[in-house]
Amino acid sequence: MSGRIEKLGMPKWGLSMTEGRLVEWLVDEGAEISPGDEVAEVETDKLSGGVEVAVGGVLRRRVAAVGDIVPVGGLLGVIADPDVPDADVDAFVAEFQAAFVPGADEEAGPASETVTVDAGTLHFLRQGEGEEPVVLLHGFGGDLENWMFAAPALAAERTVYALDLPGHGRSTKAVGAGDPDALASAVGQFLAAQQIERAHLVGHSLGGLVAATLALSDPARVRTLTLVASAGLGPEINREYIEGFIAAKSRRELKPVLELLFADPGQVTRRLVDDVLKYKRIDGVDEALRAIAGQVFGPEGQRVLIADRLPALDVPILAVWGAGDRIIPAAHAENLPEAADVHVLDGAGHSPHMEAAGEVNRLLERFLAGARAGA
Repeated sequence: MSGRIEKLGMPKWGLSMTEGRLVEWLVDEGAEISPGDEVAEVETDKLSGGVEVAVGGVLRRRVAAVGDIVPVGGLLGVIADPDVPDADVDAFVAEFQAAFVPGADEEAGPASETVTVDAGTLHFLRQGEGEEPVVLLHGFGGDLENWMFAAPALAAERTVYALDLPGHGRSTKAVGAGDPDALASAVGQFLAAQQIERAHLVGHSLGGLVAATLALSDPARVRTLTLVASAGLGPEINREYIEGFIAAKSRRELKPVLELLFADPGQVTRRLVDDVLKYKRIDGVDEALRAIAGQVFGPEGQRVLIADRLPALDVPILAVWGAGDRIIPAAHAENLPEAADVHVLDGAGHSPHMEAAGEVNRLLERFLAGARAGA
């Protein structure tokens, strides 16, 4: 074969994904594409997301058709240099399809790990081998799977750690007082256990408050701070969401609560609802959620506000919000220091890192690259 030929494969988002359905091609055959371009939309059993390309070239073949179910690692299309003969592209497709085995070890994705801190066992996922560590912290009631779209993209040049906070996911359900200081202490101990001296912290909602709390208490450990629809920047919060999430015990009760997380309620699939219900039925979860909510989210609104302390923090800050956030108003971004890099995204709700993943990933990549250049 002459020239360069690259596989465009079905990505693996999260620990449980084994296949995806091609919803739509976003570019035509013959189109020139650049690294980071979204070329297709794929639907998993949890959420939909855009498939980004890691290399530039020409989309020479769209192998999968709209509606096809493709296993993780399976062939969606082929990217090649324009001078590659069609016969070589056909041969590449035929050879790949003949040799591909769904579920092969190389497509299994990273294995989850655990570490013990004072609070108990913390569960995390490590991806990438770069020198710059990035730590991802989810929101109230979430888990590390919430970063399924961000972690692989950031891991191309960095080591990315997606962490289940205490009380969440597969981590300990012991949360101590349940306040941001206790959660931030657990994250700090996690960094120490992984021998991470300085990290880029990225936090969503409650995770943003935890990340900022750690940055304020130990700024030397934090290289940059990214806040995604963060708690702690203003008093308003949708208490119906917090109370509804804790109280829901059935699919019928939980589904409309989870729909508040997105501008498009169709993002909430049956599998997503079932997974959250399964988590909520684990011993200790109800007590953990109530303890955290009691410390952070009172009847009068958010109880822990840190915006007035952030101007003293000598750490670059990126903030990303969905304009349609129905949990925490996007207007809270106005309370950040003037030097903060703030972006409010149309068409996204409280979870822009999932609903507008491609755009959020590009903002993160640009921000982190800028921090590296300015170091």
